[in-house]
Amino acid sequence: MSKPAPLLLLALASAVSASACRSVGEGTKAEPARSSTRAEAPPEPAVHVGTNPGGVGAGTPLRPAEGHELAAFAGGCFWGTEDTFRHVPGVTATAVGYTGGRTKNPSYEDVCSHTTGHAEAVLVEFDPAKVTYAELVRVFFESHDPTTMNRQGPDVGDQYRSEVFTFGDAQADIVREAKAKAEREIGKPVVTRISPIGAFWKAEEYHQQYDEKTGRKSCPLPRTRKAT
Repeated sequence: MSKPAPLLLLALASAVSASACRSVGEGTKAEPARSSTRAEAPPEPAVHVGTNPGGVGAGTPLRPAEGHELAAFAGGCFWGTEDTFRHVPGVTATAVGYTGGRTKNPSYEDVCSHTTGHAEAVLVEFDPAKVTYAELVRVFFESHDPTTMNRQGPDVGDQYRSEVFTFGDAQADIVREAKAKAEREIGKPVVTRISPIGAFWKAEEYHQQYDEKTGRKSCPLPRTRKAT
């Protein structure tokens, strides 16, 4: 006898969610669970981009270098989001991690369980004399689909949500304006959340600069502009 439809649907949904997350044993090279979605690889950064934005650690206070500022974005798989920002002139350092959740010091497996509330996010340190926060926000909205709730392409779950974590009211105002603009351009509701930054937990080392380490180009998907 075949399974009742509701149970079958639940099993399929669980399989889809699980496919985007995997455990990596100690000493094992991480293998991507998601296929490449960006057709063309971006050029290598023209200058060295660091890997210690704000002195990031396990929920430790964040302090940018003198004259620099911080930003934090969640737009799907943090591998591809980080790679996008590492190619923006004026960005001086990036790292991936977990923020916006309820628990302390979460692991990747914890976040994938959908019980911690964290988003996969990238922390960006930048030189405002070379790139403005508004320009970074523009890159964010154009490098993923901000109209899908808890999903980017094949990646499904609340950790893949679209969210900007702001450092102060001035950043929040810029994001709100950019969100409204994106909604007008796309012609669909934009579901991106805007939240004050909380504790940022640096992700496991194998996640850091993943695309650079592996030569792969991963999610998220660039947004689709409204047809004219």
